[in-house]
Amino acid sequence: MKKYKRRKVDIAVISDVHLGTFGCRATELHNYLKTINPKVLILNGDIIDIWQFNKRYFPKPHMKVIKQLMNFITSDTKVYYITGNHDEMLRRFKGFRLGSFEIVNKVVLDIDDKKGWFFHGDVFDVTMQHSKWLAKLGGMGYDFLILINTVVNWISQKLGYGRLSFSKKIKNSVKSAIKFINNFETTAAEIAINEGYDYVVCGHIHQPEIKTINTSNGTTTYLNSGDWVENLTALEYKNKTWSLYEYEKDEIAKNVHLNYTVKDIELVNSEHDNSTLFTELLKEFNINTQ
Repeated sequence: MKKYKRRKVDIAVISDVHLGTFGCRATELHNYLKTINPKVLILNGDIIDIWQFNKRYFPKPHMKVIKQLMNFITSDTKVYYITGNHDEMLRRFKGFRLGSFEIVNKVVLDIDDKKGWFFHGDVFDVTMQHSKWLAKLGGMGYDFLILINTVVNWISQKLGYGRLSFSKKIKNSVKSAIKFINNFETTAAEIAINEGYDYVVCGHIHQPEIKTINTSNGTTTYLNSGDWVENLTALEYKNKTWSLYEYEKDEIAKNVHLNYTVKDIELVNSEHDNSTLFTELLKEFNINTQ
């Protein structure tokens, strides 16, 4: 059995895990977390899907992810839990700290003499601001589509074919979805430039990306960590460079539970309702609801 050391990274960012739902790829995420040794781990929203949470469905792989996150915290890895829309109930605990763990709505970090701005991104979502019931309905439909997709993929793999992603294909082909993604990226970049941030790092839209965005006011690097439902992606910062991690290209992580042993000891030592909470979030980002 081969042994591999954990990869050391300065910052790792994951988002949109949706623990507690059928679509969550918890086994794959657990494999990935077992292979990295981050100084800072940023959980950028929608880690636990409280919207769709069902106490009757929280299988062992989901618990393993929680346990691995706890291992990071107890090893002094700095862990930020940034709240998202699917885990918005945690916003009432903003500012909570326990050792190296902290719950926040956003994070600003100095990264090798550059400023990085990290937040989930639902603050830019019009459906969240004005029609939350519609957003939740859409979330339920998305989760049902993922469930169907899971069954189809199980049959497909049994027949020797590859995986398919219905939701990803729909999202990448519908013009309104493409326009929404472009608007999201542009809005995030424009605000980041105006505030003097070199990096703006989001999640929320399940669209992994690293790109430079230029406007008449300046330039910033827009990054999106994607998700662990469809894309199985994360962001990593090492040697003064950001990179997009893709699980499907990582043969070591894909075989952690089969053929490899990764050393666990090599970790870093080092009363409001939801609408009120969202309003406070808008104020924190200086966004005018008018």
